Amino acid sequence: MVAEKKITTSKNKRRDIMSLFVLLGIVVLVNFIGSVYFKRFDLTSEKRYTLAESTKTLLQNLDDEVYFKVYFDGDFNPSFTRLRNEAKEILDEFRAYSGNQIQYEFIVPGDGMSADEKTSLEKQLYEKGLVPEPIFEKNKDKTSQTLIWPGAVVSHKGKEAIWKIFSRQDNTDFETSVNNSVKELEYSLTNTIRKLKRSKRQEVTFIDGHYELDTLRTYDLARSLSEYYDVNRTAILGKLGALDQSDAIIIAKPDSAFSVADQYIIDQYIMKGGKVLWLVDPVGINMDTLLMKGYSLGLSNPLNLDNMLFKYGVRLNPVLLQDFQCSVIPMNVGFKKGQPNFKLFPWPFSPLVLPDVNHPIVKNLDLIKFDYVSSLDTISAKGIKKTILLSTSRYTKTLPTPVRIFYSSVQIPPKESQFMNSYIPVACLLEGEFTSFAENRLPTIFLNDTNFNKKNKFIEKGKYTKMIVVADGDIARNDFNRNERKPYPLGYDKFSNRQYANKTFLLNCVNYLLDDEGMLQLRSREVTLRLLDKKKITTQRSKWQMTNVLLPVALLIAFGLIQFFLRKRKFAK
Repeated sequence: MVAEKKITTSKNKRRDIMSLFVLLGIVVLVNFIGSVYFKRFDLTSEKRYTLAESTKTLLQNLDDEVYFKVYFDGDFNPSFTRLRNEAKEILDEFRAYSGNQIQYEFIVPGDGMSADEKTSLEKQLYEKGLVPEPIFEKNKDKTSQTLIWPGAVVSHKGKEAIWKIFSRQDNTDFETSVNNSVKELEYSLTNTIRKLKRSKRQEVTFIDGHYELDTLRTYDLARSLSEYYDVNRTAILGKLGALDQSDAIIIAKPDSAFSVADQYIIDQYIMKGGKVLWLVDPVGINMDTLLMKGYSLGLSNPLNLDNMLFKYGVRLNPVLLQDFQCSVIPMNVGFKKGQPNFKLFPWPFSPLVLPDVNHPIVKNLDLIKFDYVSSLDTISAKGIKKTILLSTSRYTKTLPTPVRIFYSSVQIPPKESQFMNSYIPVACLLEGEFTSFAENRLPTIFLNDTNFNKKNKFIEKGKYTKMIVVADGDIARNDFNRNERKPYPLGYDKFSNRQYANKTFLLNCVNYLLDDEGMLQLRSREVTLRLLDKKKITTQRSKWQMTNVLLPVALLIAFGLIQFFLRKRKFAK
């Protein structure tokens, strides 16, 4: 009996030792495979922690270290703490995919420094472009303020750039700005690395000379584009080489006819592979008359561009569109105690367009605001691919010119039954090898130049290129805050206090035209942040705190008791 027990014990020991060695072997094998093959698993529904393919490609092609000195460490409020932790996590992701070419350190600015040294450091950070954020703390009867620097100085091959981890957005509260900053971390971080790696910036030119939107009205678009490209303004003025240095041009709401010479120069620029973003109003409206008198006429706008665009594959129609899905305008409905009484009314001449196609330019975009928009049609053009990017809603009305426009009409509620048209195209992408519209139309000023044919060979069939046509110039116009003497953000509606996606759409357009589809892919990603209900936080704080503390403990005790009774019952037999 004793011998059998010894044999059994010996077998159990050998089995346990073998199991231990097998387990150790599995652990070593898994670690070896993990060192050779890299794989991460993202279990979130929208793949929030999965980097875009363009980001992975960028990181895998890094040929030298990118070092982040992050001045965003210390004790913060919960929102900033979450943002800091998210920033650390994404830096870890970037480091893993880059093969340790991404390195970083988090620093408490001024930690261990004297007051003068800390002031000097903060001055340097501010001059480099980091913006401090105040944090207010209440201690009994006193409120103290400290400054934090939510950003980093990034260095690569002797060059430096700034990574702004937090950006406070106009007309949004603090929590919304933090949430948007969390969503934009991959985009802003990738954009910073791209700036450091870029050897030459592409050039984007706003065309001048035909009463286009001025620098004040295109301020926000130009400023946003300048983060990626060199931005300038050029009046063609019949100069043949006026556009030679431009990689893309923007024609934003011209209000006078293009000369034959300017047409020819733009046409040949396209034939050479140039890209164009056309933001054109087929219908002209005297806005001064409309604002002063409350009424105006919409008349066909003779810009001398119809033949060009027709040849390229699109036709702008001299009509105005009204849409049941629209923005609002204020209207004085009387006086109250001697003061005007303004109320907001739907304004069908300002359609709100929600993209419904899956093209990268408009994917995941929010509503885009138009003003006095017209329609467009695609025309047969051999070899040209046409993609409708934006269309109106199901309930649209088409008004042929001349159109009477009265502000007072808003007091008559629009009826859905009057909006009989549906999904009218207002923006179109054209891609392919365009045929010149200028054949047999050489301007007289060039015919008189004896050296013209020697210097400039006419191109009839162009290189592969792209252009985007939008039947509204106001899509690029930002309003101006006269009280604060600064422009509003592009797409911000001061009447409804809402930010629309105009700027993102136009940035996507330019990125796509210039083949910068990596940034386009990142900007179009949709990340859902599941936020806490603020009302419940306030009214049910104690309930949920007790639930979160006591429920896990109760579950553990219940599990332990069940296990105890099961074992007791088993061994009692």
